[in-house]
Amino acid sequence: MSETLEPALPDHLDEQAERLMHRLCDQGLTVATAESCTGGMLAALLTDIEGAGRGFDRGFVTYTNEAKAELLGIDREVLAQNDAVSETAARAMAEGALARSVAAIAVAVTGFAGPGAPDQEEGLVHFALARRGQPTRHREEHFGPIGRGSVRVKSLKTLLEMLEHALQGE
Repeated sequence: MSETLEPALPDHLDEQAERLMHRLCDQGLTVATAESCTGGMLAALLTDIEGAGRGFDRGFVTYTNEAKAELLGIDREVLAQNDAVSETAARAMAEGALARSVAAIAVAVTGFAGPGAPDQEEGLVHFALARRGQPTRHREEHFGPIGRGSVRVKSLKTLLEMLEHALQGE
């Protein structure tokens, strides 16, 4: 069980993360994360699983476009031509995390977790999963105006589901 995030996260997410990390270890795989709206919460959750640290390679918290360009190697033109909260950005984040790590799988998340500018859809989140030798997968969710914390928790659940499906070969 996660000790650091345990009071803040539902038990089912802790249990899901624990199962996932042990499956990664059993399969000899590692994961990297590229997070924006979750601010590193997924990396914190996955690295808090006792005895499963070898399933995690590294995490990137890239909240700004500058960080996405510097840390993940995303072309600044891509970010200038596409919104930071978009399918294009999420895919580029996952692919950048994979390219800048030794992980077998990388997941990325970018979204509007809370109230923002009038043209931003609160609760819109884009996810991507990149795996060596396979096409990058994308998922878009519209969680609605449920608050920053709830959007982040739902985003963690979505990321864990995407990782589970990747390990099942779906």
